Amino acid sequence: MRDQDYRDLLDRRAWQPERVAAAASARRRRSLWASGRQLLIIAADHPARGMIGVTGRPMAMANRADLLNRVATALSRPGVDGVLGTPDVIEDLLLLGLLDDKIVIGSMNRGGLQGSVFEFDDRFTAYTAEAIARMGFDGGKMLCRIGAEDRATADTLANCAQAVTELAERGLMAMVEPFWSQVVDGVVRHDLSPEGMIRAISVAQALGATSARTWLKVPVVPRMEQIMAATTLPTLLLGGDPAHAPDEVYAAWAKALRLPPVRGLVAGRALLYPPGDDVAAAVDTAVGLLEES
Repeated sequence: MRDQDYRDLLDRRAWQPERVAAAASARRRRSLWASGRQLLIIAADHPARGMIGVTGRPMAMANRADLLNRVATALSRPGVDGVLGTPDVIEDLLLLGLLDDKIVIGSMNRGGLQGSVFEFDDRFTAYTAEAIARMGFDGGKMLCRIGAEDRATADTLANCAQAVTELAERGLMAMVEPFWSQVVDGVVRHDLSPEGMIRAISVAQALGATSARTWLKVPVVPRMEQIMAATTLPTLLLGGDPAHAPDEVYAAWAKALRLPPVRGLVAGRALLYPPGDDVAAAVDTAVGLLEES
């Protein structure tokens, strides 16, 4: 993205808000359901929950121009299928003309802000199913953290079920990211054991009036074979924070991508902020893993 592109984006944001809807209407679309192969989706919805840090860089995602540059680089690489984001990010990308022929997934519930006392209260504060359909996007993603000791979980489950139903009624994908979670020393922690992940998947895959268009988004953890045996739903792997050595991360992805329900990868920070900051190289490596699976 050139400096002039960014200045033009700022001007359009200020003086031509109608261009957002126009850009969505004019966007060349592709069919999610016709892909028939492993998908690579770039995730860029972290800042909306106050998650602007990456391991070792607490303000990594704070500069919007830098974030957009990184996403633009990722989307330009062969083999990248689309993007997942909140309205602010998706609309920036639309105004920059970067979403032609890409799958677009709108992030829906960002209300459970990281580190807040209401973190389990994952209210739907971003896209709605109606808005996603109106904009011509392909689906909606929701975080579904299940806290057995937190009453807010009941509302989260009900709201996620409603979103799954409303997306399916419009022929759109519902991407559900489930975790069995609890608060430990004031911090929400996920149970990433096979038992914890299987329990979370079992609840999440039954949400809504139909599961016909539900896909799961799950982390790559030990004993993935056992975890993936718990579902028949299409599943995308969660990239996560690049906390480990890249070779170890890629090896774990490669192994998990071969499991029968897995249909690709949704990665954000691991590809947008890799060690060494070579976004293109990190994305190309991920594409290579998909091609080998």
